[in-house]
Amino acid sequence: MVDTAADHTDMGPAGGAGPAHALLAENWPPDLWGLTPAWQNLIRAFWAEPQGQALAQRMAQALRDGALIYPPQPFRALALTPLEEVKVVILGQDPYHGAGQAEGLAFSVGSGHQVPPSLRNIFKEIQRDCGRLPPWGPEAGSLRRWAGQGVLLLNTVLTVAHGQPASHARWGWEALTDALLRAVAAGPRPVVFMLWGGQAQAKSGLIEALNADGRHAVFKSNHPSPLSALRGPVPFIGCGHFGKTNAFLAQSGEKTVDW
Repeated sequence: MVDTAADHTDMGPAGGAGPAHALLAENWPPDLWGLTPAWQNLIRAFWAEPQGQALAQRMAQALRDGALIYPPQPFRALALTPLEEVKVVILGQDPYHGAGQAEGLAFSVGSGHQVPPSLRNIFKEIQRDCGRLPPWGPEAGSLRRWAGQGVLLLNTVLTVAHGQPASHARWGWEALTDALLRAVAAGPRPVVFMLWGGQAQAKSGLIEALNADGRHAVFKSNHPSPLSALRGPVPFIGCGHFGKTNAFLAQSGEKTVDW
């Protein structure tokens, strides 16, 4: 999830564009192996709908035409965080468009890539809020460690063309990710939704519609991008969302997240 050109820059030693980190035509539509039945059923239902069929055809044609599309596993966030285990949702926009950056998790980058600006601000706020030092090393920018703790790192749009941010917006992914968010909000488990920036907050209506009993927590702030992290009305730096999330989880009888 990135809102700035800086976050879309290809950073790190992965080299130039190529198929090694891209979605392959022979792997489309993405295999649902590794996803729990709940996620599988939602995706299959989407593919059966006109909007899903149109997306599948458009993606297949782009891949046949030789387009480089990232990430290689669009459903990785779902594979790493089953619906039944979701206790936090961090909503992003679309994947990074540089070679090797996107790994199918919002805000997260693949091994060997520098931490992008928005993610640096996320780590900065975690340090301010929770006293945890930012990670370091080749895996510093990967948020897989969060996904394994029940944090669903979901982009609104699940694919992107090389070098073209937001290139797959309005292709149809939004309808699927709306359905995934509704499924999370409709469940009995208390969940924290972190909505940073206007695009993420545009989804608050579908979440609130299923939160009449107030069992979920919805935290909103500006986006962590350097362009907005310190601006009002609710600056990201200083929002305290990570500490608030763990306080809510503890109050709900859930294990807190090791940020």
